[in-house]
Amino acid sequence: MASPAAVRELQRDLENKANDLSKIQKGKLLDRLPITFHIAKNHQVRKKYTIQLGENELVLKELELLKEDANVYKLIGPVLVKQDLAEANANVRKRIEYISAELKRLDATVQDLEEKQNSKREAVLKVQQRMQALQAGKAKA
Repeated sequence: MASPAAVRELQRDLENKANDLSKIQKGKLLDRLPITFHIAKNHQVRKKYTIQLGENELVLKELELLKEDANVYKLIGPVLVKQDLAEANANVRKRIEYISAELKRLDATVQDLEEKQNSKREAVLKVQQRMQALQAGKAKA
């Protein structure tokens, strides 16, 4: 049989864990913005990078179709500047590499944020289950 002190202790623990979850969801921990804002912002940036990655991969395929002596131009402001094919290829590959790295970083950030939120949620659920088990045992007695 559970003592009233044990029940009170579990209730305090539940309140603390629920407050922690609320803080992380409302943004009291991460620069005062809700965690859902950070996740949504990351998804938005990820979408932009995914589009850029697709565009750059398409450019790379087009460059690979060209012959060695083909003329390649790069748009710099309002001017088209002649560029070496090998240099253009290298620039596009570097851009693809950079975008891919950024996508991986964004994925890791979102995963970390979701894991933090889920761990707080699980802690609350565990305490709730202990309280329910304690109250069920008390009701049988």
